[in-house]
Amino acid sequence: MTLLSRIVFGLLVVAAAGAFFIAQRLKSAPPVVQGFRLSSTVFSPNGDGRLDRERVSFLLKRGETVDVAVVNDQGDPVRELASGLQLRAYSRSPVLTWDGRDQDGRVAPDGRYRIRITLRREGRSIVVRESFLLDDTPPEVAILSIGPRRGAGPEPITRPGRERIRIRWRPGVSDGRLLVFRTDPRPVKLVYERPLAARATKATWNGTTTAGRPVTPGTYLAVVERRDAAGVAGTSTPLDAKGLPVLPYGRRLQGRGGIAVQPVGVVPPLVATPVGRRVAIGVVAGGRPYDWAMGRLGGKAQKSGSASRRTVNVKPAAENSGVFLFSATRGAARAGAPFAVDDRASHPVLVVMPVISWQGRNPVDANGDGRPELLADGLPASVRRPLVGRLPSGFASSEQPVMAWLTRTRKRFDITTDYAIARNVPPLLAGHRGVLLAGSTSWLPVSAQRRLRRFVRAGGTLVQVAPDSLQRTVTLGRSGVLTRPLPPATADVFGSEIESRSGKFTVTNSRDAIDLFGGTEGLFRGYTRIEETVSPGRAKVLSSAVTDDGRVVVVALKVGRGTVIRFGLPELPGRLGSDPDAQGLMERSWQLMSR
Repeated sequence: MTLLSRIVFGLLVVAAAGAFFIAQRLKSAPPVVQGFRLSSTVFSPNGDGRLDRERVSFLLKRGETVDVAVVNDQGDPVRELASGLQLRAYSRSPVLTWDGRDQDGRVAPDGRYRIRITLRREGRSIVVRESFLLDDTPPEVAILSIGPRRGAGPEPITRPGRERIRIRWRPGVSDGRLLVFRTDPRPVKLVYERPLAARATKATWNGTTTAGRPVTPGTYLAVVERRDAAGVAGTSTPLDAKGLPVLPYGRRLQGRGGIAVQPVGVVPPLVATPVGRRVAIGVVAGGRPYDWAMGRLGGKAQKSGSASRRTVNVKPAAENSGVFLFSATRGAARAGAPFAVDDRASHPVLVVMPVISWQGRNPVDANGDGRPELLADGLPASVRRPLVGRLPSGFASSEQPVMAWLTRTRKRFDITTDYAIARNVPPLLAGHRGVLLAGSTSWLPVSAQRRLRRFVRAGGTLVQVAPDSLQRTVTLGRSGVLTRPLPPATADVFGSEIESRSGKFTVTNSRDAIDLFGGTEGLFRGYTRIEETVSPGRAKVLSSAVTDDGRVVVVALKVGRGTVIRFGLPELPGRLGSDPDAQGLMERSWQLMSR
């Protein structure tokens, strides 16, 4: 061994021995960092106000200038909390706060983190042994069933406050709540909440509010909330920032949390009933007794009775076509289903009842997810669901006054439904001169739209009395389920571009090649809503009435060899009982349909 090698070897031995003795001294010496405090061993930076931040403080044995940072489990720096912080010996540091975000402002991943303290004078860093958990992942919880009834669909409550349902979920909840929301009628509202016992997996609800009052009829959603050790809340159905259920467009809710507080519902016939025939009316009342009545719309009851069965067979007595109403009552709750009755004679005008659109707006939860299947929400809906209102939505402002006018003026007509047109069930469009859409025909299958187009192009006259018609399509399946409902298109079936507007409007006759306004003063005053025909498309304008600023509202269009008349005044049907101009427009439209 050379002299140089001996010298190097000796220096290494001395250095190793020195390092050993220094390490032994450090082990036996009090730690530099003392009195380290964490505000919590777990936190969740999700902004809910519970354990949103981690707070740390500590003491140093000697005065120092330090840098403080958060590091992950691998020791990589995540966020600097302090730089150049001067501390005196045994003087507690300021409380340093970490909001769970990294140096770039992004929320750090879930996991374990520690505090690293860099001692500038000593030129070394210390990673504190105590760790803490960042947990921002909501715990899972799912409702398994609502009973005692078994099977698909929501759990019914027909007597709120007088019967109980049982809600089961998994896993057990140690820190949680049972929440019940009303999802319809809108707006969505929390009606009941209560804390849950430790490790609870079931609870009951009797259809009352938190204050103990019976809830009103409607669709309800049970939600179980569970919090983990970090205070992160997980729910069986996602909630928004306001704590209300998230109702995504076109998608059902997770799980089965649906509750139907509905004492009674009536299933309407889908096609016209021939005069003299019996018709079966479905009634949903939970097997409990109900009272029922049947009669011509606007007239006295022809038949009435009490029952508890699911079907009532009735035979409407009528000489002329019309609309009848079957209603079922349980206590203060009543549900009504209009249905068409067609006489034996054939008449030039065919009146259409929009049963598909009635169901599209019918707020019934059939699949039990806790929200009603509304076509406007992009959800599939069955045409065989029970109607749960006294009348279908919009019926009182459109179909009812139109049918009252037809009765009052002794008009004779055939009657059908949009469902029957889609299925090509008699009475057919063929053989009629005019078609009257008596209500808002919002959703219509493509097959029915094509038949209406062919009818008009071949020379027929079509009159749209109500707004929001012929702009949306829906698919009618063989089982009667409506799927793939589309939002309103810019143009309707006949290519006209239509826009709804609100304000104060006076509408005046501006053109009249077919004497559409012959029975009126040509002036329609005091309207607050209109449907403007922005463009007639390829159609030719025959007659029109416009607002003061020239917006086309009432319009007659030449389409092929036929005519389309659109009133464009949603409030006009409600004025048919008293407004001479509304009556005159309706009468002249009837004449044009009948010729």
